[in-house]
Amino acid sequence: MAAQTTPEDVSARTTPGHVSRGAAPLDGQGDLDGQGDKTPGHTSADVIADDAEALAVAAALATEFRTGASTRDSERRLPRAELERLSASGLLAVTVPAEYGGADVRQETLAEIFRLLASADASLAQIPQNHFVYVNVIRRQGTAEQRAFFFGEVLAGRRFGNAQSEAGTRHVQDIRTRLDPRPDGSYLLTGVKHYSTGALFADWIPVLARTEDDNLHVAYVPRDAEGVTVVDDWDGMGQRTTASGTVRLDAVPVPADRVVPHHLTFRGPQLHGAVAQLLHAAIDAGIAAGAFAEAAEFVRTKSRPWFESGVDSAAEDPLLIQRFGELALQVRASEALLGAAARAVDAARDDLTEDSAAEASIAVAAAKVHTSATAVEVAGALFELAGTRSALDSLNLHRHWRDARTHTLHDPARWKIQHIGRHALNGTKPPRHGLL
Repeated sequence: MAAQTTPEDVSARTTPGHVSRGAAPLDGQGDLDGQGDKTPGHTSADVIADDAEALAVAAALATEFRTGASTRDSERRLPRAELERLSASGLLAVTVPAEYGGADVRQETLAEIFRLLASADASLAQIPQNHFVYVNVIRRQGTAEQRAFFFGEVLAGRRFGNAQSEAGTRHVQDIRTRLDPRPDGSYLLTGVKHYSTGALFADWIPVLARTEDDNLHVAYVPRDAEGVTVVDDWDGMGQRTTASGTVRLDAVPVPADRVVPHHLTFRGPQLHGAVAQLLHAAIDAGIAAGAFAEAAEFVRTKSRPWFESGVDSAAEDPLLIQRFGELALQVRASEALLGAAARAVDAARDDLTEDSAAEASIAVAAAKVHTSATAVEVAGALFELAGTRSALDSLNLHRHWRDARTHTLHDPARWKIQHIGRHALNGTKPPRHGLL
């Protein structure tokens, strides 16, 4: 295993354009302690015992992370300290199987963890989404040795990043990054990845790549490996502090035991896409909940009633009450669909068949369509309800809409509706491409 070096970030602000090359620290400080194989900040982590503890920890962290979320967004302060708190809390290891020392929580619990975190800070919640996806890949396709090693890493607080999407290709599944075999059985990894959420903060970067037979694999690469360059060039209007930038891979050496045959995931009933999409839906539900709560607080404490209403406070305006009731129904419906989808995934995990996997995928698709629409609608309605003052840039209430509008672009809801319709009308099972 390559040495891990994650120096503490002492700068208050990080701006796009920041680059990490090889074993060089992300902030250019140099080796803080003269021992390049040290990993300041997460040498150990708590181990969460069960679902109830996981939810309690998530709720406490959400309360903590809510403070400062607006400032982090407006000033683009990357959440290094918050991620260290998340790692140390043990939340990143809650899906590790019990036989390897983890809590192995239900997907319903995991979805609620993400909803809670996203209600506080949507950028921060987005960063570990791929972490859990690639923990799941190890669970599904890793060898016994790979599971023992990587689950141990996760229990120790190590973070997985993400290097899967590519720009300028024919479509999202046109992966051109290559794993070329070497005579000793190892590989050289070459390619360029974009939208690499979490890579800047990662200990390990899972890279989606094709081997010479064109089969899809995941290579788990240390973030400080030779030939790896992580560029903080993400400048999205929303989710500003996810650091979803570029990863360049220039003939990166990868041992054979760090490569997992991901193509095998899709040869039978699978929940890879359902689990990944469930977490996206949970983030959208969290954004909606956070925006709704902030809108209600603003109307109660700052908004003025419209003069024709005849009431003394905005919170007594019957037209505002009506609109809040309508939005509350949307939020409740999204959260109910999210819970139902998570339970469908849990049921399929307990008894995985073609039918149970299909039902889980359709349930998750329904939740994702609804939560996406709800997040955008509620975050936009905030201004309609709160009034002119809410549009002040200094208040940064628009971060909710920017986050919702950015995150819901991940994959198109219109295709999910197509698959829901085909299943409802003709009993057609959804495809196994990993995005449903």
